[in-house]
Amino acid sequence: MQLLEGKAAVITGSGRGIGRSVAKLFALHGARVVVNDLDEEVAQQVATEIRSDGHQAIVCPGSVTATDFPEKMMSTVLEQFGRLDVIVNNAGYTWDAVVHNMSDESWQSMLEVHLTAPFRIIRAASQYLRDTAKQEIARGERIHRKIINVSSVSGIAGSAGQVNYSAAKMGVVGMTKALAREWGRFNINVNAVAYGFIETRLTDVKEKGQRIRVEEREVDIGIPEAAREAFKQMIPLGRPGTPDEAAGPVLFLASPLSDYVSGVVLMVTGGSYM
Repeated sequence: MQLLEGKAAVITGSGRGIGRSVAKLFALHGARVVVNDLDEEVAQQVATEIRSDGHQAIVCPGSVTATDFPEKMMSTVLEQFGRLDVIVNNAGYTWDAVVHNMSDESWQSMLEVHLTAPFRIIRAASQYLRDTAKQEIARGERIHRKIINVSSVSGIAGSAGQVNYSAAKMGVVGMTKALAREWGRFNINVNAVAYGFIETRLTDVKEKGQRIRVEEREVDIGIPEAAREAFKQMIPLGRPGTPDEAAGPVLFLASPLSDYVSGVVLMVTGGSYM
């Protein structure tokens, strides 16, 4: 059974990690997907993999924080697929520091990528989503569209060394709930997923010294090995999740199975943070 047959979906930050798994799972379930990443080559690789499996995928590369990105994303999906049914706001990274060492730049960067960028993308999509819904409602049709915002347990419960990230991810929760109230009348479901410990490059061992390049700067990523082991002890299932396991709940929220679910923050944590 294909849960997203005929749908068109945009997944930001889908060149790697959770986003990549979401894009591939959506395609497997019949969606035509727009793959986005800062690194165009990585995004093209994912789209090529999807197409090689007989599904449809195109690429809209670039930073979600760029002021022209939201309109670029909308024109890409509507020109290529003629419709938009699902938005997954997944793009992001971490820039950790204790508060007394945190710069204005690292604070603002986390708000920009995790909160302001999803807001701008949703705003850019609003005319199409609202106008299309009004026409459908006038015809007596009930067609649901879905917005899924990615939050984190760091936003729900807080995380030492992540004041910036935690604030942004809690902001995602507020935005999700407010928009669910605002757009329910248009049959638009707005939900969030809050991830716990998922094995990606952002949660890899910090001692490996990995860095990511974000536009003109490089940022250290990872979690200290001792902290990783402590986090594992908090998980009732006894292990971190995989990106593929993280993608399943997003598919649920994007599919008709969740048509009466809105304003929810779904905790995907292996049982931690109950």
